[in-house]
Amino acid sequence: MDIKQIERYGQLIKDYTLNNYKECFREPDGNLKYKFLVPGTSYPNSLWDWDSWLTDLALGNLTELGDITEYEKGCILNFLEYVKEDGAMPVWIEPNTFGEDEYTDGNTNSHKPCLAQHALFICEKTGNDADWLAEKFHLIEAYLGFYENKCKHESGLYYWVDDFAIGVDNDPCTFYRPRGSSASIYLNCLMYKELLATSQIADMLGLDDAKEKYMRRAEALKEAIQENCWDERDGFFYSVDINLLPIDLNQRLHSGCPRHWNCLIQRIGVWTGFMAMWAGIATKEQAERMVREHYLNEKTFYSPYGVRSLSKMEKMYRIAVSGNPSCWLGPIWGISNYMVFEGLYKYGFTKEARSLAERTITLFGSDIEKHGKMHEYYDPESGEGVHNLGFQSWNLLSLNMMTWLNSGNFSDE
Repeated sequence: MDIKQIERYGQLIKDYTLNNYKECFREPDGNLKYKFLVPGTSYPNSLWDWDSWLTDLALGNLTELGDITEYEKGCILNFLEYVKEDGAMPVWIEPNTFGEDEYTDGNTNSHKPCLAQHALFICEKTGNDADWLAEKFHLIEAYLGFYENKCKHESGLYYWVDDFAIGVDNDPCTFYRPRGSSASIYLNCLMYKELLATSQIADMLGLDDAKEKYMRRAEALKEAIQENCWDERDGFFYSVDINLLPIDLNQRLHSGCPRHWNCLIQRIGVWTGFMAMWAGIATKEQAERMVREHYLNEKTFYSPYGVRSLSKMEKMYRIAVSGNPSCWLGPIWGISNYMVFEGLYKYGFTKEARSLAERTITLFGSDIEKHGKMHEYYDPESGEGVHNLGFQSWNLLSLNMMTWLNSGNFSDE
């Protein structure tokens, strides 16, 4: 690609961010007792779980913004105010209500496994200072306990309670499926990184027993993902179905040869399979197959504008304007581009990582050039924005891509 054009689009994104970043900052309001970050103008006073983390991964690295630590820490502290007795925590908080209150009876998904990762990011950028979490660490443990006690399957994998606010809203592996039936690869990759982050925070706090405990849990989960989610036939990581009838040896038709498996792979091509590279779970050999057979395949995930959120070969593939749920059935999303990009460069696929970074920067830069803002997701054939003009959030992670490109600390060979 034209390097000067990439640099120009990167500068457009940075200028846009510096001119509009204050739209992501909010003051205490009602239930929200601390300063916090929102994904952008379309989320007036709503604190969201993974959105605040991913927005901060971009804004937190911009030295031009000065000290924004209070807003960063506030994202964590606001959530920790509302850890329930069973460890459940809201997915999002508004001044006068909680997301779960509006849609459910409370027996639903908790905050996605990214709070400790967000907290660790803040600790590391402030000189490995975790003291502000010392009196709150038990609440982080309680929130992880919800998953451990209520969302862990005998396979060692974690599963969603239902399809409420899972992030990749209408992922067919979870969307419209029975309650407690989906051990999502997306959820389990997030949880693996969350357990590692919790172990690191415990280390900073001098909590050696907790450090070892969460490291052991992370390693056990990694083994469970390898055993149950990797498909050697297809060379890809998949979510698995755990909605199986119990083994009953008294049932005559089953007793002679009962099942010896405790879950079944869902061979549905979702971009989240690449998260096994983002999380560092895939082996080098597995990553090579995933890149060669899936990432670079124009019939499945590869688009001139990034990574399709659902393989083009799936019958469910669809590009639709939708906000509730948002459409993850094929459109290009900034976060999927970014996480796949991270996986590519971590495993040494620098040529592919560079190409994806350049295409993502071009996508967002040209959108700003044309509309003055960015969309939430994009058509993989045309690159045109599909929905929610004015979205910022994880799209700003394209700045991190630009920083990586400018670093020059890699080779395309």
